Amino acid sequence: MGWWGKIVGGAFGFLLGGPLGAVLGAALGHNVDRGLDRPFGGPSRRAPGSREEIQTAFFTATFCIMGHLCKADGRVSPDEIGLARLVMARMDLSPDQARAAMGLFNEGKSPGFPLEEILGQLRHEVRGRRRLLRLFLEIQLAAAYADGALGAAEERILLHICDRLGFSHLEFRHLEAMVRAGGRHRRQARPDAPPPRYGLEDAYAILNVPESASDGEVKKAYQRLMSQHHPDKLLAQGLPEEMIKVATEKTRDIRGAYERIREARGS
Repeated sequence: MGWWGKIVGGAFGFLLGGPLGAVLGAALGHNVDRGLDRPFGGPSRRAPGSREEIQTAFFTATFCIMGHLCKADGRVSPDEIGLARLVMARMDLSPDQARAAMGLFNEGKSPGFPLEEILGQLRHEVRGRRRLLRLFLEIQLAAAYADGALGAAEERILLHICDRLGFSHLEFRHLEAMVRAGGRHRRQARPDAPPPRYGLEDAYAILNVPESASDGEVKKAYQRLMSQHHPDKLLAQGLPEEMIKVATEKTRDIRGAYERIREARGS
């Protein structure tokens, strides 16, 4: 039985304790018992790292932190709610999973949301799977840019997330440029839309290279990004199967940016 099957069967408390388990329980409408309240990583919890545990932690953290981030400026805009629903649509979630995701989004908006504890447990559960954490951060950036701009409060939270998850502020700026460039084309796109045709400025931003980069440097950047977002590698690290479409979409965009640059250079 996969991670979602165990959640439906009521076994999510055994998959995930601590603050993530408590938030998931609240989103699903379950009473939080002592089993879910116990500290994660303690003697009553088995060691983290199982595939189902990582999948549950990633899914839970993705949507509750997305809700918290979208509420950072005091209100959640229709664009931000639309972005959350668009992410879910691109994942092709089942109706039950979509309801759970929106429940988590709403939990993240609630007063007293335990951001510190959630981030600490996410890092603990994922245990250094950097590709997975990078995709998590990219999803949060896309949520922050859903209304077309990154607010000061959202930026503070995102930089704090980077600090807690082990990403430098320089890495954050690179990811921000990539997400911002892609978002200009993707914001109104349908889930089944073909890869957009990027302008050159956005294409270079997505690959995180200057226009003065050599052909070899551009190719190396393209290969590195394709490796970081490779769906099979992300699945191996514990990405929920339902989220594979998000990773696949990113590889299409990276490939589209690379092909646009090659076309412009006649190579």
